[in-house]
Formats: sequence, structure tokens, C-alpha cells
Amino acid sequence: MILFTLFYEFFKVGLFAVGGGLSTLPFLSDLSLRHPDWFSLQMLSDMVAVSESTPGPMGINMSTYVGYTVAGIPGALVATLSLVFPSVVIITIVAGFMSRFIENKYIKWVFSGIRPAVIGLISAAGFSVFRASVFMDGEAENLFKLLGSVNFICLGVFAVMAVLTQLRYTKKIHPILYIAMGAVIGIVFRL
Repeated sequence: MILFTLFYEFFKVGLFAVGGGLSTLPFLSDLSLRHPDWFSLQMLSDMVAVSESTPGPMGINMSTYVGYTVAGIPGALVATLSLVFPSVVIITIVAGFMSRFIENKYIKWVFSGIRPAVIGLISAAGFSVFRASVFMDGEAENLFKLLGSVNFICLGVFAVMAVLTQLRYTKKIHPILYIAMGAVIGIVFRL
């Protein structure tokens, strides 16, 4: 029964997460609320960090991890394959038709509408991960309690990394070095 549930949940993620690994975040965030025994929102932010720093697509890395923690190796296989399956089928079908309709104005309009929707979904999921990382009590009932729960070290790391990745000279630094710096800061400050 658990393998069927894994298949169903990750098939839905694979079917509707348009735009790559980051687009799976809103679905995985929702999944953490519906199946808190699988993983929490805090664990999701940890999975994002690990998935971003390991080889392979982020969505697949996270689905494999969740499947493995829920049902071992069979769970990892089911979650991974069910996440990938809809994309393989859809891409195969679309590839056959796309060459004929690529210049169709309606197709262009569809893709123009999908892009901002995907950006919005990714931004919402990114905000959820940001909130789980920076606020010690992300569920505070009012703004003052929420502001009182700010982890200023995490907020500072976020701000410094955001600035460094945009500056002319530090933009060229490989992302793995930023990840390593974050890991060292996490160890030093026991975050």
C-alpha cells in the first residue's frame, strides 16, 4: 500500500511540476503537509541543500531520498520512476507534434503564460524554504513573535551569499565554493 501511495504522490509531482527541479518544491512542500511522517518542511530545506550540492536533478534526488526513507530501496525506485514517468511520456508525445506547431501563435501564448506561473510557484516554494531556514518558529501567530524568532546568523549568511553571487568579481566563483562556505559556517555556528 505504501508503494502505491508513493507512486501516486510522486506521479502527480512529475505530471504537474513544469520547469525542472525547482518547480517540484511547491508540490513537495504540500506533500510534507499531507504526509508529515515522510518528511517535514525543515527536512525539505535540508533536502534542497543536499540535492543542490549533489550530482543529478534536484527533483529526482529528493524523490529518491523520500522514497528510500519511507520504504527502502523499493520505495526509492518507485518514487524516482513515478516522478520521471509522466515527463518521458509527455515529452515523447509533444516531440512528435512540436515541429509542426512551433510557430503557432496559440502554442506561443501557452508557453508565455506557463513561464510566469512556474516562476510564481518556484518563488512561493523558495519563500517557504527561506522561512524554514531563517525563522526558528515559522508558525508564529503574529508578526512580532515571528520577528523575534529570526535566526540572524542564517539571515546574514543568506544576505551575504545573495550579494556575493551578484557582484561582478565574485559571480565567477563556482557555486560549490559557496555551498562549502555555508557548510563551514553551519559547523562553526552550529546552525
